[in-house]
Amino acid sequence: LPEWKDPDKYCPSYNKSPQSSSPVLLSRLHFEKDADSSERIIAPMRWGLVPSWFKESDPSKLKFNTSNCRSDTIMEKRSFKVPLGKGRRCVVLADGFYEWQRCQVNSQRQPYFIYFPQAKTEESGSVGAVDDPEHWEKVWDNWRLLTMAGIFDCWESPEGGDLLYSYTIITVDSCKSLNDIHPR
Repeated sequence: LPEWKDPDKYCPSYNKSPQSSSPVLLSRLHFEKDADSSERIIAPMRWGLVPSWFKESDPSKLKFNTSNCRSDTIMEKRSFKVPLGKGRRCVVLADGFYEWQRCQVNSQRQPYFIYFPQAKTEESGSVGAVDDPEHWEKVWDNWRLLTMAGIFDCWESPEGGDLLYSYTIITVDSCKSLNDIHPR
């Protein structure tokens, strides 16, 4: 398993939102120049890319949303093009994510939990066993993480202090089975 960098900066949550910290898998080379290029680490990073060239002293003053990045326009926006050009690729790790489908009849929204298909094992029973609290622990013991492509950047406040590592998730058109919920 990859080693954690700064594990105390990460707090698990069932509902992460932009600007919160999430685990990201990346090459150790991004932190240690002489590291083996095949060695990976997990580091907590802020969701919502703060470009290294951002000049304000408060990253929350960024005027545009960088939580997600469209794959088809990634090279058109400096915020994403620069870190991608520097090879700052990463894999964002999660149990899954919520996508909200808007009902056209009454404008209400229905949440759906999107996750990787899970392998059925004797210990976990069927995936449908999630409805039975007695099986939750067994299901989560064998849970396959959702991995999402991302890019990250490293921002330093003009006032100094700790470096801020942040990321964006690269989005693509959704597959046929999810298209009714959301197009991306």
